[in-house]
Amino acid sequence: MNRREFIRKIAAVVAVRSASERLGFTSSYGKHPEPDKPAVPRRVLGKTGVQVSVLVLGGVAAMKEAPTANFHPAELANAALDCGINYFDTAPAYANGQSERNYGQVLATRRKEVFLATKTGNRSYDGAMREVEASLKRLQTNYLDLLQVHGVRAKEDFTKWDKPDGVLKALYKLKDEKTTRFIGVTGHESAESMRFAIELFDFDTILTTFNPTVRRRSYQKLVLPLAREKKMGILAMKVMGGGLGSLAVGNPIKNDDVWYHDMAPRQAKAGELIRYALGLRISAAVVGMGSLKHLQVNVAAARDVEPLNKTERAALEKHMS
Repeated sequence: MNRREFIRKIAAVVAVRSASERLGFTSSYGKHPEPDKPAVPRRVLGKTGVQVSVLVLGGVAAMKEAPTANFHPAELANAALDCGINYFDTAPAYANGQSERNYGQVLATRRKEVFLATKTGNRSYDGAMREVEASLKRLQTNYLDLLQVHGVRAKEDFTKWDKPDGVLKALYKLKDEKTTRFIGVTGHESAESMRFAIELFDFDTILTTFNPTVRRRSYQKLVLPLAREKKMGILAMKVMGGGLGSLAVGNPIKNDDVWYHDMAPRQAKAGELIRYALGLRISAAVVGMGSLKHLQVNVAAARDVEPLNKTERAALEKHMS
């Protein structure tokens, strides 16, 4: 199925309704979206004031794969834009920059349609500057919407971050120069470390992990309230347990790399996992997608069905415990 056929199909199966309107948010496409461009609901990304789609195309899964004769990841990114997803997430660490190169094929002609987020894993000023320069070349753009410190560790040494030769000095300079509009922080190794990061520093956004597993409940208790208090844009990752989607029905229930992939005794439908995350009053859910079919299912879940309420979330947590 090519992209045009896909868009026609998804327009037929996804009803013209907006879950965002029922939640009190607005869609930038209005109440009557074009039939060939179904709208994914949008929410405000915290204090940035920017409206982003509640579903974000993640930079892992298909987006980090090298193009083949049968499929180019740019097809997936173009289809996501056509469905109303306006937020692309990536990082130089994803397959040695391949994810950024794939996105670059789309951004070269559609940059103005995208809220673009990438990251730097470097903790030094010079290292972060070099990494961002390389990212911009791969992404075929001269500016970012969001630049994030990538992968806060459990034993992160935060004292180095805001020193003259630290990563935050680089991010502040890039923001002052308008190379990036906003700055953020990401991580999924320790809820305590993520809370400490946003206590210490004034970030615009936080990208961390929210799903129904016991392992991830601490992020709701420790991180979510403070992020809301600081009016940050709150972004969910590992919505389906990681890049291989171990929590979603149809994917392997266990993976060897337990540090990265979440596990549970039972799985749930992909749409339920997205609805769980969106029910937490976050800004958006970052989801890696492996195919156009995954995109179709996820768009339908984000747009056509209500996010889970507190009772429904508790039931899903019990199911997956």
